[in-house]
Amino acid sequence: MTPNPSRGLAAALACLGLGLGPLPVMAQETKATATPPATVQVDKGSALYGRPEGGGAAKLAPVAGPPIATAAAKLPVAQLKVPDGFRIEVYASGIANARSMTQAPDGTVFVGTRTVGKVYAVLPQAGADGTHEVRTIATGLHRPNGVAFHDGALYVAELSKIWRYDDILTHLDGGEKPRLVYDDLPKDEAHGWKFIAIGPDDKLYVPVGAPGNIQLPPDTHAQIRRMDLDGKNAEVIARGVRNSVGFDWNPKTKQLWFTDNGRDWVSEDIPNDELNVVTDPGKQHFGYPFCHQGTFTDPEYGWGHSCSEFTAPAALLGPHTASLGMRFYTGTQFPADYRDQIFIARHGSWNRTAKLGGDVVLARTGPDGKIAATEPFVTGFLQDNKYVGRPVDVLVARDGSLLVSDDYNGAIYRVSYAR
Repeated sequence: MTPNPSRGLAAALACLGLGLGPLPVMAQETKATATPPATVQVDKGSALYGRPEGGGAAKLAPVAGPPIATAAAKLPVAQLKVPDGFRIEVYASGIANARSMTQAPDGTVFVGTRTVGKVYAVLPQAGADGTHEVRTIATGLHRPNGVAFHDGALYVAELSKIWRYDDILTHLDGGEKPRLVYDDLPKDEAHGWKFIAIGPDDKLYVPVGAPGNIQLPPDTHAQIRRMDLDGKNAEVIARGVRNSVGFDWNPKTKQLWFTDNGRDWVSEDIPNDELNVVTDPGKQHFGYPFCHQGTFTDPEYGWGHSCSEFTAPAALLGPHTASLGMRFYTGTQFPADYRDQIFIARHGSWNRTAKLGGDVVLARTGPDGKIAATEPFVTGFLQDNKYVGRPVDVLVARDGSLLVSDDYNGAIYRVSYAR
């Protein structure tokens, strides 16, 4: 009689006290061990890459704003709170997806966008209602988030190109054709939108974010570069920068400070976003993807590394708060204890069950120049765990007030000192 291998295996297991009951015949084994359906693969560039499959995390996703700008009468200015002695009001509305800002000497404010492909100019003369006229000066661009003004020219950063609009104040009708400044930039959509600014050294600074939530980036990513104003002599001045969408220079030391968004999907409470300072251009690594918030080695990429290898942050800005635009206060309208302190716009978390951020905070420096504390300055964008607005950038206006852009509503608010 031909031996039955299934029965022989069952007998052997029974002798070892591991009886498993009757084994299926071979045809049934083949069916039971068939390859399961393939799971959906999430691209590494997706914001959902690394999201846990079960539990509350599966319910979290990026927060989409309204498709058009909110009407002025419906803006949430009455819900926004500022410290005693200050006042907040609508500066301009109808600026769909208002993001980064820069201001010309005559007071014209230029505003970039991330999703609508436009660049706006907000004129300096206020109307009878106190708000300002808005003109569209460029359309059809791809993520023109970054704007910078210098010597009469407006620099605009798209996803992979930087343009210059010469003598822009005489071309607010949108008829001026730009000149290409720089195009040696990656085309990754993830963290591809740019914040740009021109430093006290008359150099143009541009960050290149990591091409996804967490991965070992190529040498072309996760960095901040600077270059001549014509795009030549580009160099990397900081590495290990996951996604910076805001920076400014200390008016005393001239050192570059920048915000950096921490990775997602480790937990609801870590890692924090960071506020960093470049003290040795070209020689500092700020940790990504090996170390986060200066104290936490990455579960995947941190093996063999210590956080002591990297430059520690100057301050922690909360977990997943999407800390974006930042400026040193260089005006004179606010009380003296605000001078040279740092305002930071926290766009607000989306991958936390209890959302955090959606505000403007003040980072105060101590006598040693280090961050001594952070405190709320503009609150109220987050109501009952839902956003009524989302601050993106802050700008110290020529008159010393503080402008705050809100891409959720397509508006700019003005904070002034009224006492």
